[in-house]
Amino acid sequence: MTEAPPGQRADGERIAKWLARAGVASRRDAETMIAAGRVRLNNAPVTHPATFVGAGDIVLVDGNAVAAPMRTRLFRYHKPAGLVTTHKDPEGRPTVFEKLPAVLGRVISIGRLDLSSEGLLLLTNDGALARRLELPSTGWVRRYRVRVHGTVEPAALAALARGITVDGVRYGPIEAGLDSRKGENAWLTVALREGRNREVRRVMTHLGLKVSRLIRISYGPFQLGTLPRGAVDEVPAKVLREQLPKPA
Repeated sequence: MTEAPPGQRADGERIAKWLARAGVASRRDAETMIAAGRVRLNNAPVTHPATFVGAGDIVLVDGNAVAAPMRTRLFRYHKPAGLVTTHKDPEGRPTVFEKLPAVLGRVISIGRLDLSSEGLLLLTNDGALARRLELPSTGWVRRYRVRVHGTVEPAALAALARGITVDGVRYGPIEAGLDSRKGENAWLTVALREGRNREVRRVMTHLGLKVSRLIRISYGPFQLGTLPRGAVDEVPAKVLREQLPKPA
């Protein structure tokens, strides 16, 4: 185990990771909070992110006690269009988290879906897990059903597999295929691994296609399936353990 700072024991769990699992902030943001002097352990200021938290320790953030992390939980949520994926929206728009059942407790999203997008959104009470599963290095594919208006060129879709640069932003390989077409409207299946902000919409616009509906149908091994719009379903702990990518 990594040595703890002088005067600190080296058992338990690193405090930044502990705070992330408790849902306070991401591990990186927790380290920033520690550096700003906002975190105390057993009424002593925490000055080093390698400080360890053990059973029975009391952690305070901004003077408020933080409950010990619960077991890691993961939920599938069928996000409807018209909700923003944030805990508090400065424009006062309805948010995903306002619509969730209170029994879930505090959860955070793994990635986001924009206001107009719908479909599978993964939620967890573990900030460290959220960060881990968002990273492109995890290798998980995000798959979407996309309805577009305009002329679909199969060759242009196929070329996305080599990656594309749009307005100076380089996007990685994208798998895109035409499922059906009726007049000027078509349904596509689009798969990617990075999932940058509004990536699908920006790439489709670049191809001269207007997105009229965007539904995420899977995130890694987890599927939207027949989950009703607005419903939440917990992933069984055994399934979560089996599906999580192994640490490098």
